[in-house]
Amino acid sequence: MNALAQNEFTSGWARLGKDLPRPKAILCISAHWYVPRTGVTISTSPRTIHDFGGFPDELYKVQYAAPGSPALARRVQELLAPLPVNLDEEWGLDHGTWSVLTHVYPQADIPVVQLSIDAARPPSFHFEIGRRLAPLREEGVLVMGSGNLVHNLRALDWSGTTKGAYDWAARFEVEAREMMQAGDYAPLLKYEKLGPDARLAIPTPDHFLPLLHILGVQQNSDRITFPVEGADMGSISMLTVQVA
Repeated sequence: MNALAQNEFTSGWARLGKDLPRPKAILCISAHWYVPRTGVTISTSPRTIHDFGGFPDELYKVQYAAPGSPALARRVQELLAPLPVNLDEEWGLDHGTWSVLTHVYPQADIPVVQLSIDAARPPSFHFEIGRRLAPLREEGVLVMGSGNLVHNLRALDWSGTTKGAYDWAARFEVEAREMMQAGDYAPLLKYEKLGPDARLAIPTPDHFLPLLHILGVQQNSDRITFPVEGADMGSISMLTVQVA
């Protein structure tokens, strides 16, 4: 619902769109294209995918009609070689991508390509994918990961009475932030061993893995900052991690 909302998170995303240098194109790694292969969208006009159910009609009417970029798709394929990368004409822009970009770049006038998350690979693989994609930054491409550091749908507070994050969610976010700012990524690549808070925060890897791609694109001179912070419904972290 953040796609339609005006709140502290969406205003923060809009602010990023004004503050960031305007990219030539955007490569997005979304938690919602989680499949047993590596693929990249190659359509010139990617469709807006409404990959959810049970929400108000107005959400299904949202269209994010950004163009695609076959040239960027092929560049991704080139950078990741010899890893097989499928040039996918069927997938489009899922809500992990458009629900954020509709605030960051509401005119939908920047080409967008999605890269899938290979569900069959370990966390270290996804970090390495980020490292191999790092040259895109010097080519004017914004590399964007869309997921959540903490994402536990079973623990959601549907009543809306929880203010901020649950204790365990807050503890894990603080721990992860300290690791990121220290450049100590090794524990995050083995997050299953970080204890009970991590297991509650990351019950499934799909929403966590986009972060590892983004940490992988970091260069030696980059700093990590957190331009958008907060939690939603107790068990979802809305933290934005910026590498620049």
